[in-house]
Amino acid sequence: MKFRIDRDALADAVAWTARTLPVRPPVPVLAGMHIVAGGEGNDDRLKLSAFDYEVSAQVSTDIDVEEAGTALVSGRLLAEISRSLPPHPVEVTTDGAKVMLRCGSAKFTLLTMPVEDYPTLPEMPPAAGSVGSDEFAAAVSQVAIAAGKDDTIPMLTGVRVEIEGETVTLASTDRYRLAVRELHWKPERPDFSAVALVPAKTLADTAKSLTAGAEVSIALAGTGGTGEGMIGFEGGGRRTTSRLLDGDFVKYRSLLPSEYAGLAEIQTAAFIEAVKRVSLVAERNTPVRLSFSQGEVVLEAGTGDEAQAVEALEASLEGEDIDIAFNPAFLLDGLSAIGSDVARLSFTTPTKPAVLTGKPPQDGENPNYRYLIMPVRLSG
Repeated sequence: MKFRIDRDALADAVAWTARTLPVRPPVPVLAGMHIVAGGEGNDDRLKLSAFDYEVSAQVSTDIDVEEAGTALVSGRLLAEISRSLPPHPVEVTTDGAKVMLRCGSAKFTLLTMPVEDYPTLPEMPPAAGSVGSDEFAAAVSQVAIAAGKDDTIPMLTGVRVEIEGETVTLASTDRYRLAVRELHWKPERPDFSAVALVPAKTLADTAKSLTAGAEVSIALAGTGGTGEGMIGFEGGGRRTTSRLLDGDFVKYRSLLPSEYAGLAEIQTAAFIEAVKRVSLVAERNTPVRLSFSQGEVVLEAGTGDEAQAVEALEASLEGEDIDIAFNPAFLLDGLSAIGSDVARLSFTTPTKPAVLTGKPPQDGENPNYRYLIMPVRLSG
């Protein structure tokens, strides 16, 4: 194998592929990055792959091939080397059981692993449709914040992806908050419908990293709950697949209130800063209290014998005065995700979930992002 490649192109391709490398590989070869230069129908392309039996990643990029070939080397080491190379073209060659990288006056020699032991990557499922890459990345980041981190309940660590015709609905919950985002996409078939539960971390990392191309193609296979389901994403010369999670997701639509007793609107930036300041005195797991009345909201944290903080902000209120308390970290996550300069908080009672949204583009329209947050019961 012998090829030349631009230093930045190599560093980008290797860094992107290396995200999928397992931290503790179940078998040694999975710590490797699979390199294919040239070959059948792939004359002037480099293909890099990583796989951990759950998630696969593959990227292809342009190179000058002198000699086609395949090799398997330590992925993490290749990533560290690629990142630190000087700004010159890189020449990669194999010599027996070694791979050599030359870049300017720098030269690295890496040992190879047995290519024949490397598992075959899963096939990309059939394409279901496509969506703008920037909008998809923004939508996934809005929803992934509410996914659970506790692996003992795998279902809560996923994002539910529901596809119905031209609408994709993303939802996740950790039982204390729920995030739901709707977006439009271009399905391959107008009547296409599917449901998939995708690991939130994989989905967030993938969506964020596929914004190089204008669109992301989404592919699905076996979403009938058989346990063999898979989702694939492709864009800008990069493709990744992930196995789906099993389990019945929460019937989240029934959690969203159909009517509200009150509605408050506050400037988002000022609200975020005030919550951050007031929560400085909130001990671990203690809430920030919000007292809404006509024209203002008063934020408070801390109790009698401890440090306390109080701050008042302008706020409009429709409905009766209300005192309600939230976990400040959960509240800040939602405020940072709504993507609107005005935050709208809709309540029913102080003990029932409130819904945080941005101000819809036009009155009467439903916002495409909703963040439901459980209040903390106030003692006394």
